[in-house]
Amino acid sequence: MIAQIKGVLEVKAPSEIVVDVNGVGYLLEIPLSTFYQLPEAGSHVCLKAYTHVRDDAIQIFGFLTLSEKDLFEQLISVSKVGPKSALHILSGLDTGSLRTAIRKGDVAGLSRVPGVGRKTAERICMELKDKIPDDYDEPEGVSGSVLSLLDQCPYKDAMTALIHLGYRRNEVREVIQGLADEKEDRSVEDLIRESLRLLSKA
Repeated sequence: MIAQIKGVLEVKAPSEIVVDVNGVGYLLEIPLSTFYQLPEAGSHVCLKAYTHVRDDAIQIFGFLTLSEKDLFEQLISVSKVGPKSALHILSGLDTGSLRTAIRKGDVAGLSRVPGVGRKTAERICMELKDKIPDDYDEPEGVSGSVLSLLDQCPYKDAMTALIHLGYRRNEVREVIQGLADEKEDRSVEDLIRESLRLLSKA
């Protein structure tokens, strides 16, 4: 069981990264909550890891904080919630908001995360409500110019990440287009964070 991975961040993408450990590259699937906090590629990183063994594959899920990993493990303990769904939930809500939603039984709030239906949200609240402490302290018509922007990083990476989370391509393109029209220099992390805020209001 791999519990921690420390090395050089070779590849950084919104849904997965590659960490080089003494010449061996480990592929880790990550939530956006971790992606937002990662340094640039080439930097040294240390991630908490969860190893998921299936009949046909071994998957490693990475988290920058113990809080994220704890929540991930709690989520996959819920009936019919697998690792992919747990990552989507952690990507759709920050850990503080997620814990609050579970404690308060906010089924509607959880249901707004793409891929989480009402029944799944109800199961999460029912099975985890008493396992989340109240006093948890969190650890640390488009113009041609805009179209060309959307085909470039960081806009393209942000769109890919949001579509991967389950949002429809058309609504994602519309939101990213609006941000591109503002002509501000934004990182992919900022684009994803602002897009999620706007999409949650739609």
